[in-house]
Amino acid sequence: MTKQTEGGHAARRDRFVQEGQHDTYKMPGKLKEPTVCKTCGALFHKGRWTWGTKPTGADEIVCPACLRIEDKNPKGFVTLKGTYKDQHRDQVMGLIHNAEAQEKKEYPLARIMTIENRAEGLVVLTTDTHLPRRIGEALKHAHHGELELQYDKDEDFIRVTWIG
Repeated sequence: MTKQTEGGHAARRDRFVQEGQHDTYKMPGKLKEPTVCKTCGALFHKGRWTWGTKPTGADEIVCPACLRIEDKNPKGFVTLKGTYKDQHRDQVMGLIHNAEAQEKKEYPLARIMTIENRAEGLVVLTTDTHLPRRIGEALKHAHHGELELQYDKDEDFIRVTWIG
């Protein structure tokens, strides 16, 4: 769609400029390699966070996951509703912690921040958006129930609800 302007030039009206997404936990610029998180020991090497031995002379910072935990600013929620979670608490908690361990092995920034009993149910707060989905899908696979996934408009935050 075009519209004529005063000078006879066509002005485009069909494109919108995308605003840059601002993530305060994303590392500014490129990190020097190797870099180690001084809180959890995660290693930034070959462009990604991994687990490994701290190399001599590595830079030290606090990784994005540890910063989120410190600031109490989750990137995802899993809310468990219904009586099933109470009746099978040990199995449900074991499944949640196993899902975290599997995800965290490959992606050190994927962690559970806290697990809280709230009025709406048992709430798991996480440092990334992939872990809540993994937890929700594991719950549905093992214990059935209903699973709802809700991403924010930028898919930068997720709310997962499991009703069992």
